[in-house]
Parts: sequence; structure tokens; C-alpha cells
Amino acid sequence: MTKRLRKKAAIAAAVVIAFSFGLPVNKWESKFVTMGPNGVLRYHEDEHGNTIPDFSRVGYYQGDQPIPDVPVVKTVFPSDTNSQAVIQKAIDEVSQRKPDINGFRGAILLKKGTYKIPGTIYIVTSGVVLRGEGDGEQGTKLIATGNRQRSLIEVMGDGYLEEIPGTRAAVTDDYVPVGATSFNVNTVGKLKASDKIVLVRPGTEEWVKDLKMDVIDSRKETKQWSPGEYELYFERVITKVKGNTIFIDCPVVMALEKKYGGASLFKSTFDERINKVGIEHLRCESTFSSDTAEDHGWTAIQFNKIENGWVRHVTSRYFGYGCVHLNELAKWITVSDSRCLDAKSKITGSRRYSFNNDGQQNLVMNCYASEGRHDYVTGARVCGPNVFYNCTAKNTHADIGPHHRWASGTLYDNIVTDGEINVQDRGNWGTGHGWAGVTQVLWNCTAKRAAVQSPWVSGKNYCIGLKGGKYAGRLGGRMDGEWEGQNKPGLHPGSLYLMQYRARKAAQQ
Repeated sequence: MTKRLRKKAAIAAAVVIAFSFGLPVNKWESKFVTMGPNGVLRYHEDEHGNTIPDFSRVGYYQGDQPIPDVPVVKTVFPSDTNSQAVIQKAIDEVSQRKPDINGFRGAILLKKGTYKIPGTIYIVTSGVVLRGEGDGEQGTKLIATGNRQRSLIEVMGDGYLEEIPGTRAAVTDDYVPVGATSFNVNTVGKLKASDKIVLVRPGTEEWVKDLKMDVIDSRKETKQWSPGEYELYFERVITKVKGNTIFIDCPVVMALEKKYGGASLFKSTFDERINKVGIEHLRCESTFSSDTAEDHGWTAIQFNKIENGWVRHVTSRYFGYGCVHLNELAKWITVSDSRCLDAKSKITGSRRYSFNNDGQQNLVMNCYASEGRHDYVTGARVCGPNVFYNCTAKNTHADIGPHHRWASGTLYDNIVTDGEINVQDRGNWGTGHGWAGVTQVLWNCTAKRAAVQSPWVSGKNYCIGLKGGKYAGRLGGRMDGEWEGQNKPGLHPGSLYLMQYRARKAAQQ
């Protein structure tokens, strides 16, 4: 064998070894999450036991069931006049049908064409799907006419999340780290696997003080954080009870510390929350009088008081606020393959939130936004986990990320923007936004620049594999987040969400 052939053989052998026993060539792993044998993920703890959490149990049925193709039971045709009453009547009729074995009453099909809607279309019953014949220019087009701000489509149940009396238990651990899926309680009572519970993290004066949110640099209308406003309610499902140890489906996404009041839990009920509602294959547009007009359609689709629903293949255009807004009591929702285009409003606060998630355990994936401000965003006191995956923003006028007042447990995975992605202390912006969030993970994202700071207490924020610039943030003197691999290609896995999902499904087999 010649010297050149021996060299080629050695290189080929090295490549085979790299792929067989380790990482592919030119790939690198985060120190926080690594791949073990057979696709098992290993999570590496910090000095307090915190890890990056498993974000895989989000979206429709936590990803355990595919979004179904529900049979059509009612068809509506376009009209040159007001179509709102006709569509609402069809929805109301289908809402009276008996659900099938899968819990669906049926789909209403809106045939291709234009439908003028001067008000709001409401879905308030489980098992109803509103479907068009495409979200393109030649598909099914709903036009929000008139000069009033409102949602074009509103999906909402009724009632509230309620505590079942006699089920409250206190968490007894001094410290429950981020990423944990179990903890100890003082009493189990009748709690059992499959029970829906709420994990309560109280707001305390000491926590607000240590977070330095009682000394926000004051200006007109600045409001210091009040402990009573920061009692957080994380919805979970018990997977196992062993002695006085409770195991839950989704991990803890902010540290629970006894010195800050610890935590408690209770069994919950939400009888009038609806489920299994989908909006799909539609184009939603708003009339408008100018690029800065605000007297027109505001949000294309709004969800609240619902679990296990979806929005897919929907395009919105010209709305002042956004395409999809998931409110705080929306849970297990998937928003996929949708677009928010060409917003029309003033470019200032409370406008152009293209895909806004204020709920829990929701998934926004494969979406696109243009001319927005906060395109992939969460609001105040948002309790995760939540995921934004494989989404793009162009011509953006503000930043992507947690917007204000403490979102916990959000993964921004493969987000691409020509603007900024920021996780920081926003200080006195707004009326005192303060710390935007904790356990905010940027994974393999692309941005013009990013600021990722970690709060003084309760956990960390992460920026792993960012392609783009780094800047300190609006306010100096804050702790840097956990930065790793900036502008270093080859992060493995390329998507944390997908790898976590695949690892979980493999473990279930």
C-alpha cells in the first residue's frame, strides 16, 4: 500500500470510528446536555442540582397523539355579503352533535372563496374543527371588515381552574431543582397517578427583594413588583405516587426553595374547559385604512380555557396584534405551519405580537412572521414548559423572547430572525417589566444579536450555539447567562426539542 493510500485509509477509519462511537466529524455537544448510548440524553447538573429541563411534553396531547383529520359534517360556501351569521350557525349546529368515540363532533368546511366577517366567530364547545381549503390567496379567505379592534376567531371555554377541597399538600424539600420530576410532600392523602394537579409557587417579599424587583429604577407609571402578584400556578399530572414522593409528567422549570416559601400542590378541576378544537387551512385578513391604522381587526385567532387544541396552516395578514394569541388558560396547544404577515398598526407597545403564548405546555413550530415586533413571545407570569421551534421572523421591529415579568421554562429552538433575541432584566420598560424570565433556553438560534442574562435567584438562562452577536443587555451589572458555542457551527443535537421528544418516545417503547 502506498503512503497516500495508507493516509486515505487512516482518514476513512477515523471517520468510521467517529460515527460509530462518538460524535460525527465537526460536531460538538453542550456541556449541559449530551448524548448517551442508544439515543439516551444525559442532563448535567449545576452546583444546585439544576439541569436544562425536558421540554418534550408540549402541544396537542403532549405530542403523544397526532393531530387528526376530522371528518367534515357541514359545508359552507362563500358569499358576497356578510358571512358571519352563516358560519356561526354552522358552528352552533355542529356543536349540538353528539361527540364520536374520539370526542369530535365534526369539521365545518369553508369552501374556497372570500367570507366577510364584521365581528367575531366563536367556538365554545369541545370537538369542533373549523377548516378551510387553503391559506393561500386562492384558498379560503376570511376578511375582518369594519373599524373595530377584536379577534376574528375566538375559541374559549368557561369557568376557572379550581382546587378540590381537602387535597392540598406542602412540598417538604428544602430545594427542588430545575429539571426535577419528583418531590416530597407532607401528606399524600388520596392523590394518585393520573390526577391533574396544580403546583403552587408562592410569591414572597424575600424573593422579590433578592430578585431586586422592589428597587426597579422608577419613572412615571413604574410599578415595583408585589409579592402577591407572583403566586405561580403550574399545571401538572401525577405519574406515580411512592410513599410521600410525588412524580409528575413535566419537570419543574424554576427552583422551588423553602426560604422563598417553598411550594404546595392541590388536585384541580376545570369542568368547563373545552378540548379538541382545531382551526386549519384558512387565510385571515383585516381591512385597514393606512399602515398605522388601529381601528380594524386586531388578532386573527385567540384561544383560552381550552386544552388539546391546534392551529395549523393558517395565514394572517394586516392584523394589528397577531396571528395567534394563546391566553393563560390555554394548555397543550399546537400552532404549526402558520404565518403572520404585514401587520398594520403603529409601531409601539402592545402591538404586533405575532405568535404570543401566555399559556402552559404549548408548542409553536414551523411558523413565519414579517413586520412584527415581538414575533415569538411570552407575557407576564407564564408557567412553562413552552416551546417555540423552527420559526422565522423577517423585518422585525423589536425583539423575540420573554417580554416581561417572569416567564419560566421556555425553549427557543432554531429560531431565525434578522432582529434580536433577548432574555434580560428589562427594568422600568413598560410599567416595570423587570426580569423577563428564568430557564429560558436559546438553542441553535440565529439573530443579529442577543442578550442573555441570568436572574439573581431561582435558576439560570442559557444561550447555546447562537449564530450572531452578543451584547450585554439594556442594563449593566447583571449576571451573564450560560453562554456556550457562540458562532460555532455543528451543535449536536441540532434541535433540543426534537431530540428530547425522540428520546422520550424511544424510552416508552
